[in-house]
Amino acid sequence: MERSEHEDSRALDAVVAERPRLLSLAFRMTGTLADAEDVVQETYIRWYRLEAGEREAIAVPAAWLTRVASRISLDLLGSARARRETYVGQWLPEPVPAGLFAGAATAPASGRSAADPLDRVTLDDAVGMALLTVLEAMTPAERVTFVLHDVFGVPFGEIAGVVGRSAAATRQLATSARRHVRQGRRTRVPSRRHDEVVRAFREAAVEGRMEDLLRVLAPDVELRVDGGGFVNAAPRVVRGPDHVARWLMGVRRKEPSLRFERRDTADGLGYMLRADRHRYGMLTFGVEEGRVTRVWLMLNPEKLSAWSHE
Repeated sequence: MERSEHEDSRALDAVVAERPRLLSLAFRMTGTLADAEDVVQETYIRWYRLEAGEREAIAVPAAWLTRVASRISLDLLGSARARRETYVGQWLPEPVPAGLFAGAATAPASGRSAADPLDRVTLDDAVGMALLTVLEAMTPAERVTFVLHDVFGVPFGEIAGVVGRSAAATRQLATSARRHVRQGRRTRVPSRRHDEVVRAFREAAVEGRMEDLLRVLAPDVELRVDGGGFVNAAPRVVRGPDHVARWLMGVRRKEPSLRFERRDTADGLGYMLRADRHRYGMLTFGVEEGRVTRVWLMLNPEKLSAWSHE
């Protein structure tokens, strides 16, 4: 029985409507919007290359699109590791605005309660630097499994076909991925407290109050800077409050016109840095127990695409 034009139109609209969810999935898997866009574009190319009869035979197009996007992401993650060996300086995921992918992920479909702290972190912060940097430490198969199951609720049986493992082996991948998350995550603080600490950091940095800046930095604070070879950046992780504070004060001396403009990021309050009329970079933070534990500074202009309208 042939489908009507109205049915074809509705089917097409349903497929196109999956784009935000696919972009959200691909970003969590790859860590940059450019790579995520490439994944989604290739996914749709493969969909439209199918014969009409092949598309009609797919019972759940959203599931098909998810599987294909996941396989493409898996392949991309493998090649990305090789590319990053030649990356100039430190590599960081791309900072994005708060709510960029709001509503694009579904609650976990596993048997664990949604009240599990791990699930809450996954759903709330899966596009924040705090978790994305942990995902970078995983193998491609672990990362894809973790994102599909713990963020998007895809059953292990379906994920097995994506990563080319048995369902039992896929469960083990998820267990290993969660171990990475538990080892790498910090104690989550309320957003209000996070922002209070970040504001104190800004005031001390802007006014050049070294003692106040040291006071707001945790003893094990780390600063990571991604310049991508476009601008000068710290080639290695800067550790310890004294070193981090001095590095930041050095930037202030070199760029006396530097301004801190508030932005709501996936990690909470952050700052767009501007020097004169030029966008300098994006500062985001990790906070624990009333002090800044992580400072991420994105200077690579190619990883500020989410803020390109500014």
